[in-house]
Amino acid sequence: MCFAVRTFALDPKLIAIGVAGGLLSGLLGVGGGVVMVPALVLWAGYGQRNAHAISLGAIIPISIAGIATYGVAGEVRYWDALALAAGAIVGAQIGAGVLARIDERLLKVVFGTFLVGVAALLGAKA
Repeated sequence: MCFAVRTFALDPKLIAIGVAGGLLSGLLGVGGGVVMVPALVLWAGYGQRNAHAISLGAIIPISIAGIATYGVAGEVRYWDALALAAGAIVGAQIGAGVLARIDERLLKVVFGTFLVGVAALLGAKA
């Protein structure tokens, strides 16, 4: 009987993507979808769907680190954050369900369009 041995060494590319995503998440409030997903696809070679799923898995630790840092500074508006979280929990369940079924090419088009649209809106408000 043969057993595959799996090493638990961390991929340096993933660590670098995590540092960039965490840095921009803490600084700008973006990270997962805006930084990590494109980097996972374009640099680390993941498929679009897998990149989204991996990014979703990184949200909780990123959020905890940000909440701890901002919380110490008294900058977290907990009631407002709770309201956002309540809606986000429902939305994430729906979105993850769609993510599991959507065509990967269509996912790329929708995601790219979303990023361009957000950039245009932010640029117009600047």
